[in-house]
Formats: sequence, C-alpha cells, structure tokens
Amino acid sequence: MSPSVVQRLWDQYQFEDSLSRRHVSGRSRVTTPVEDRFLALSARRRRSTTVPQLVADHFVASGRRISATTARRCLHNACLYIRRPVVCVPLNGRQRRARLCWTREHVSWTRQQWVSVLFTDESRFTLESDSGRLLIWRENRTRYHQSNTFERHSYKGGGVMVWVGNTLGGHTDLHVFHEGTLTGMRYRDGSLIHMSTFMPVLLVTVSF
Repeated sequence: MSPSVVQRLWDQYQFEDSLSRRHVSGRSRVTTPVEDRFLALSARRRRSTTVPQLVADHFVASGRRISATTARRCLHNACLYIRRPVVCVPLNGRQRRARLCWTREHVSWTRQQWVSVLFTDESRFTLESDSGRLLIWRENRTRYHQSNTFERHSYKGGGVMVWVGNTLGGHTDLHVFHEGTLTGMRYRDGSLIHMSTFMPVLLVTVSF
C-alpha cells in the first residue's frame, strides 16, 4: 500500500470519523446476472473448457460478443479459477471396497503402531505425458472433488520407474528400474532387499 493511500485514509478518519468506502458509480456492467450464471454453469459442466470457447458459447447463446477478460472476470466472481486437475488411477468396485475396509481397520491406530509400518510407492517418469498442460476451472478448496479429478491409465513414451519406501522415522534409498515395468519378480529382487536392509524389525508393509 502506498503512503498516499494511508494518508488519504487518515485524513478521512480525522474529518469524518469513519473509513467507509464512498459510493462510486463506476463502469456499467458488460454482462447481465443471467449471462454470468451461464458462463459459470458452462465452466462447471465442462471443467477443461477454455476462455475462447466460453466466449464463443456466450456469443451463440446471447448474440453479443464479450472479451476474454470479461469472461475470466465473471468466472472469478463465481469463485472459479484455472488450476491443474488431480490425476488418479481408475479403480473398480472391488478395489474401492478393499481400500475402504483397510482404512476403517486402521483409523484408530496410534503413532507407536504406525512407526513399524513402511509405506512404499512407485512412479514412472516419462518423456511424454498427456496431463502436463491440461487445465480446468474449479473453486477454491475443491482440488480433490470428483468433478476436478481426471483418470489416466498409463503414460506414453519411454521413461524410468522409481521406487521408494517411507516411514515416520525415515525413508529407503531411491531404487531405479531403467527398463520395463515393476513386475512381481523385480519387486522381490530389488525393492524387498531395500526394505530388509532399511528396517530389520518391519512388521507391516503397505503399498498404494
């Protein structure tokens, strides 16, 4: 905030004993409330739509042209901002029930019980990805909402698979599989060796 703004507020308080904002007419609105709702509803129905597409849809529906800045401002007023979507792996009904059952069994575990658990995970880093430049419209604090999550089955192009294990007390070394996928045999010959050397008293291993 500039010193002139502070000075003006202080002068107003000295003379008027108030800091209320003066009423100003401002510029007339370009869109009507109905058009604002139309733009917000279009963005919510198609999360990945772009601003030029919204402007074109508005022209088809109303016959009037608006700028991209106006469309973006309408979406911001509706608490819609451009963000990257959450990417998840598709799960079937059996996998969903198994995860829910596992969560309910361990929801009351103490910190001492979690100390003996090693969480493992693997990720593939590729030269190509179909989600890096995908953007969607979403509200604040709705990152993991189902409508803001896109399912992705696999990566494209060459890359490497990496594996690591984490606990409350530390983590294993990063294991890199340079070729192919992480099969059961490679998991046994590579990853399990890291787990046995990292935590000899390992009780439970959970992999997501």
